[in-house]
Amino acid sequence: MTIYPPRLQAIADLFAGLTESARRELLIHYAAGTARHAPQPGEAFDIEDVRHDTECTDKVGIHLRVSDGCHFRVTLGPEVQTLTRALTSILCEGLDSLPPADVLALSESFVNAIVGTELIRLRSRTVYYIVRRMKEAVGTRQGLRTGNRRG
Repeated sequence: MTIYPPRLQAIADLFAGLTESARRELLIHYAAGTARHAPQPGEAFDIEDVRHDTECTDKVGIHLRVSDGCHFRVTLGPEVQTLTRALTSILCEGLDSLPPADVLALSESFVNAIVGTELIRLRSRTVYYIVRRMKEAVGTRQGLRTGNRRG
């Protein structure tokens, strides 16, 4: 059994005891909450990476601030799927305040722990894409900080 960071583990544990229909309802609830994780006026970020890659149905923005851990905000275009929206909210909550090394070490297996099945449909792969984008932002930020120390 894989153990995840505490907040993400608590969310995975919540999903573990649910029926499929209850799981879907909770995912819809999380998807509806993505606006809470959008950048707020006046917020400053170390990394702002907004783009539309071919792996995704719409534009995705990853906004990262590293102070006392990683803090993510996301912007999602209107075509982003409900499941991706839900897991994006879960990631923002579950990874908040984690050290960069913990974010980079996160196993993508948490997706199965929450969804309950292997995601194999092409459009569902966007969930894994979001995880990679978040890790990429942290890795870029870490590279910038290392570069700043040298300079």
